[in-house]
Amino acid sequence: MGCACIMSPSSTTPHRLPSSSQRSSEVVLGHGSGGKLSQDLLETVFFPNFHNPILDEVHDGAILPLGHQRLAFSTDSFVVSPLFFPGGNIGDLAINGTINDLSMCGAIPQYLATSFILEEGFPIRDLKKIVQSMSAAAQAASVLLVTGDTKVVEKGKGDGVFINTTGIGVIESNITISPKQVIPDDVILINGNIGDHGVAIMSEREGLEFETTIESDTAPLHDLVQSILKVSSHVHVLRDPTRGGLASTLNEIAVAAQCGIVLEEKKLPIQPAVIAACEILGLDPLHIANEGKCLVFVPETEGEAVLQRMRQHPLGKNSAIIGRVIYEHSGKVLLRTTIESLRRVDMPEGEQLPRIC
Repeated sequence: MGCACIMSPSSTTPHRLPSSSQRSSEVVLGHGSGGKLSQDLLETVFFPNFHNPILDEVHDGAILPLGHQRLAFSTDSFVVSPLFFPGGNIGDLAINGTINDLSMCGAIPQYLATSFILEEGFPIRDLKKIVQSMSAAAQAASVLLVTGDTKVVEKGKGDGVFINTTGIGVIESNITISPKQVIPDDVILINGNIGDHGVAIMSEREGLEFETTIESDTAPLHDLVQSILKVSSHVHVLRDPTRGGLASTLNEIAVAAQCGIVLEEKKLPIQPAVIAACEILGLDPLHIANEGKCLVFVPETEGEAVLQRMRQHPLGKNSAIIGRVIYEHSGKVLLRTTIESLRRVDMPEGEQLPRIC
C-alpha cells in the first residue's frame, strides 16, 4: 500500500528519502514528517537536552499539577500548504489542532494563545479570512484566545503565513491518560474515516479531481472526548493521529507501552475516494495525516459501550473498533489483512506529504 518515494502526476522527479549522511548532518523535510526521521530528531537532539518526568510521558501535551487541579498544556505550529483547502484553512486547523492536543490529555480546553509569522506582501484580505476562521473555531469550542504575537519577515523568507498556537485546559476527571497506561487486551477505537485531511491537501495541491470532493476532517474533539470519559472510567490513552497517520501514532504507543498492536484491515474506515487517491499517489492510508480523528484505548469489556457512545456523537458516526493490544510483538504494529495474513506496519521513513499541517 505504501512506497519509499512519491511520483506526483505533475512531476517526473520522485521525492526520494534522504541519505544516511544527510540524516545525521543536516535537517531535511522528513524530520517534520512525524515518522522515523522525526523520532530520530527527538531522540538524538531534543529529549536528551530537555529530559524531565513530565516530558518523558511523550504525550500530546504536558499534564501539570496545580494545587488540587491538573492542567493540560500544549503548543503546536502550522505550516500547511496550500493555506486554503477543502473543509478548512490554516486558521481553523491551528485552533482545532491545539484544542485536540489538550483533549487527548482528557482536558477541557480553556484558553489559547497564538503567534503569526507573516511574509511581507501577504494579502491582508487572506489574513482576515484566516483570522475570522480562527475566531469562529474558538467560539464554537467555547475557548478564549487571550494573548498572541505577530512578526513579519522579508519577502522570500517565509511562505505567506505560519501560525503557532498554545493552549491550556483543565482536567476534571480522575483518569490518568498516558501511552504508558495501555495494557494487553485493550481494544482500539477510532471515531471515523482515516486519511481525509492528508488526501484533501494533496488533491488540492496536485489538482486531482474525484467524483466526490474529499474534505479535511479538521474538527475540535473535546466534546466527543468528554462524552467518552462519561461512559468509561478506564480510558488508557487518547491520541489524534496527525502527522505520520495511524502508523506513526500506533508505533509510538506500542513502544511506550511495550506491547504489540494488531489492526484489522477489514475494519478500517476509509472512504473509497481516499483509497483511490492513495493508489494514484502510491501512498499508504495508514501513513496519511488526520486532523479530526481520535484513537481510544479501553479494556475490551468497555469497548462496545464506548463505541455506541461515540457513534451517537456527530463526530463519531463512523466510529469502529479497529484493533487490539497483544502481549506478543512488543513495540510493533501489525495489520491483519483481508486474506488473514499479518504484515508489519512501520512508521513512514521520510516526508511523504510535505506541509500537511
